Amino acid sequence: MINLLKKLRGSTLMGIGYLLSPLSWWNDLFFNLPIALVFGYGVSWLNASWFLPGTIVGYWLSNVLGMVMMQFGAVDMFWAEDNRNVKRELLIGLGSATLYTLVVSALVYFHVLEMPNFLTELQP
Repeated sequence: MINLLKKLRGSTLMGIGYLLSPLSWWNDLFFNLPIALVFGYGVSWLNASWFLPGTIVGYWLSNVLGMVMMQFGAVDMFWAEDNRNVKRELLIGLGSATLYTLVVSALVYFHVLEMPNFLTELQP
């Protein structure tokens, strides 16, 4: 019974993590960007010029959360408890999400991808 609950928890973590992770092409529009915009808006209450940097940080955090949730879920589903290395799992999630965010930021900076107009219009 405990093994079934552990696998159910793992599959739930993997599912939610997948929705937040950079592994699905459609998730940014429905999950990551709204989370990032809310985060950026909240940060802009402290300083209005922090909206865009706050949005980028919120986007990065939502991707990190998704990757880490997927890793924890996969460990719950496929590995025994004694083989866990939580520090390694967190570092892999942090590194992969950071690399993804840097690549997307570079593509926007070099105008390979264009920044949506509504991001600049939403600044308070």
